[in-house]
Amino acid sequence: MSLTQPTDAELDVMIRARLASIGIDLDQLPAGSSPDPETGSPGRDSVLAGLRSFVRTTVLPLSAYQFATTGPTDDLPALAQQVAAPTLFPSIDITRQHR
Repeated sequence: MSLTQPTDAELDVMIRARLASIGIDLDQLPAGSSPDPETGSPGRDSVLAGLRSFVRTTVLPLSAYQFATTGPTDDLPALAQQVAAPTLFPSIDITRQHR
């Protein structure tokens, strides 16, 4: 299944929800795209445009990344690190396994 790019409106909803979950309200910024002349705060529209660009260029490509499952076996140790369940104290667990 291929990933499709979300619309600007869908990204705005996701961005606002993520920011609201950590206590950031974009409605506190001045409306529009021009900064506030008194405080220098960026406009709400320019902030959302910047965050949409960040999500499109960073988050989506990272979420689509997959290890190569075919090819040389050089990738297998890296894949094993990603697939293995994390342990609380790896050094203790390794010592127990070698006994």
